[in-house]
Amino acid sequence: MHIGPTYGIGEWGTISGQAFLVGRWNHLIKVREMDTFLFTSESVNEGHPDKLCDQISDAVLDACLKQDPDSKVACETCTKTDMVMVFGEITTKANVDYEKIVRDTCRNIGFTSDDVGLDADKCKVLVNIEQQSPDIAQGVHGHLTKRPEEIGAGDQGHMFGYATDETPEYMPLSHVLATKLGARLTEVRKNGTCPWLRPDGKTQVTVEYYNDNGAMVQLVNLDEKTIFHLNPSGRFVIGGPHGDAGLTGRKIIIDTYGGWGAHGGGAFSGKDPTKVDRSGAYIVRQAAKSIVANGLARRCIVQVSYAIGVPEPLSVFVDTYGTGKIPDKEILKIVKENFDFRPGMISINLDLKRGNNGRFLKTAAYGHFGRDDPDFTWEIVKPLKWEKPQN
Repeated sequence: MHIGPTYGIGEWGTISGQAFLVGRWNHLIKVREMDTFLFTSESVNEGHPDKLCDQISDAVLDACLKQDPDSKVACETCTKTDMVMVFGEITTKANVDYEKIVRDTCRNIGFTSDDVGLDADKCKVLVNIEQQSPDIAQGVHGHLTKRPEEIGAGDQGHMFGYATDETPEYMPLSHVLATKLGARLTEVRKNGTCPWLRPDGKTQVTVEYYNDNGAMVQLVNLDEKTIFHLNPSGRFVIGGPHGDAGLTGRKIIIDTYGGWGAHGGGAFSGKDPTKVDRSGAYIVRQAAKSIVANGLARRCIVQVSYAIGVPEPLSVFVDTYGTGKIPDKEILKIVKENFDFRPGMISINLDLKRGNNGRFLKTAAYGHFGRDDPDFTWEIVKPLKWEKPQN
């Protein structure tokens, strides 16, 4: 795995899994003498009860959108020992077998017996789905009569997008490492390398950072001082819904930036694109990533906010933490010229009505951002034209 790039110090690489730094050692020593800080991010595997629920909710969304791209979906899932329940509000022309989706999703994760936390084929499946409230329907999409540019936000709220130049994914390193470790645990469980592993699991990574005038520079050294905790409680055998109850939308920091940037509080999974908790967060991620990838800043956060039923956002905000090559107000102008924040247009520009191929199910484990997958259309960097200031 390549960790980097790191700016202002040198380039990171790996030898036998150990991180090393090449070039400019004097600068590294100088940084070491300055103030550094520790920052921690965590992740959970796809068998964590909350993540199980996220995946079921998004599997339902995929099934609805595959047959009816105009489906209005707000699907929640909860689980506990020997039970999974899906509930919420769904208006769709799709013919959906909710019980089959629940069992297939549980089985694909690896919940195939009570011993591992849940038996997909024997557990109770409860379904309590109603239609979307007509009050919301008339205000947001006019019972499907409004043109895309007229569709209003499905609710009020504010969403944040974040990007940093500390990794190739333009994501925080602490988050990337925790997420990839969790994904690797699932990989070695499923390919038989570690057959004793079970679906539920958690990871956590602490990284030493240096604040380089607003940009984050990581100091990665795995040496004799590195601390590793492996099951520090001493035992973790009872997992999945048997060990803990699960609920959709309780891992929103893991889903986003690992504690960096900010979060408006809205969850993503089980929501169609009229729900700006999801689509709004996707478009501001694309905006923030495009700002950093185009060299306008080394680190950036973008906020958007909405009122229910209103297409135009109430506000758009940009902060580059002092790393911008031009003033933030000029970057904000560029953002407004290049990104359409109206919910109906976000759906079109990011192709968010397409739910086939398990598209949204893929987002429900191991992060919605920083993924190299063509279905993650919000990760596409838009070219932004700007004039570099003369020195």
